Amino acid sequence: MFEDWINGDVKSVLLVEPNFPIPSKSRNHKNFLPIGLLKIASLLRNKSIDVELVRHGFDDFDKDDVCLDDFKESNMKNPDLICITSIFTYWANHVKSAVSYYKCLFPDIPILVGGIYASLMPNHCKEYTGCDDVIVGQIYEAEKLIPAYDLVDVDYQIIHTTRGCIRRCEACGVYDIEPEWLCKKSIKNEIIMKKVIFYDNNLLANKYIVNILQELINLKKSKKISYIESQSGFDGRILRKKPFLAKMMKEAGFKNPKIAWDGSLSDKEDIFNQINILVDAGYMPKEISVFMLYNHELTYDELESKRALCFEWGVQITDCRFRPLDDIRNGYNPAKRNGQSGEEYFIHPNWTDKGIRKFRRNVRRHNICVRHDVDYHSSLMERKKIPRDVAKKYRKQSYDEIDKKIIPDAWTPKVVHDINEQDFFKIKTN
Repeated sequence: MFEDWINGDVKSVLLVEPNFPIPSKSRNHKNFLPIGLLKIASLLRNKSIDVELVRHGFDDFDKDDVCLDDFKESNMKNPDLICITSIFTYWANHVKSAVSYYKCLFPDIPILVGGIYASLMPNHCKEYTGCDDVIVGQIYEAEKLIPAYDLVDVDYQIIHTTRGCIRRCEACGVYDIEPEWLCKKSIKNEIIMKKVIFYDNNLLANKYIVNILQELINLKKSKKISYIESQSGFDGRILRKKPFLAKMMKEAGFKNPKIAWDGSLSDKEDIFNQINILVDAGYMPKEISVFMLYNHELTYDELESKRALCFEWGVQITDCRFRPLDDIRNGYNPAKRNGQSGEEYFIHPNWTDKGIRKFRRNVRRHNICVRHDVDYHSSLMERKKIPRDVAKKYRKQSYDEIDKKIIPDAWTPKVVHDINEQDFFKIKTN
């Protein structure tokens, strides 16, 4: 346990977020803020222990190329303990690299690894990374504290009103990491910033959700908060039973609501009803996004049919590529249009590399069309390969009106696209 490592001899702790492959524009994105490390920092400070955070710690480590003189990332010359976080199992190699790096720099200092990968695969994590100990699950004492946001440059805060989830979805590891369902009755005293991001796995399932939403409404009215978003989707089964919650969400200021459509095409009426509950609450269809799990049991053709329906309803899609909870392969490369094999990344038996790539492209183009209120997409126009005056004219026309000889790569989200349909054109433009 974490507490076993915090003794009287520990005066300083180095916290490390490995160099995960996060796009530069998302380095401080809400989805990737090392919130666990920030809570640990608050816990350690309460015990009068010095902390320092290193974000995007060393990667592609080669011990033969490194010495202590190269250590420039931290002013903490002699930490007594090093804590490294992990996220997805398929980013395990980045955790291993970070552990190796800091073991080389501080060979006598114990290194702990916690987080999602560590909790889902503790034995693998310890053996694969070479760390001294693995911390599984939450550190409950830290959960009660406000994270040390002074260690990061962000203008928002993250809040959990619940831990765990009432559902046990096959593709989700939440139940394994947080098996106990815990609910907060109030969060108003936790608000320290005007922008708030909820990290709940199932926010609406909180038995005190009405009280929490009313708190948020009051905070908005008093201008103590200005932006609210939920990282996860809203449970549509709860929305159906309690549609008034959607109105409270809207009044509180929740942005970009998401629901999930993990089931088959036969669930279309139910999903449409969930969307309408949000629309009736005041959300525009294009503000709404539908989670879709692909590379799983449902085939490409069925996912495409679901996608086309979503365009008919005017909503966006958040696509989620399925990977087993114990999968550490991370070789998928979107630039390899000639294809990859299951040796490089997980491909479900019901899917192919071609189908995965095509569905990803379809979703991207679909969302562009929804956001811009158009019914076709052209890469040539997006990349400004069409003369400006011509592009201006055609942007005002529908897919059925445009001249396909002028816009030969026009793609419409209105129809289901065959997996073998040609996607790329070699066109000479002036």
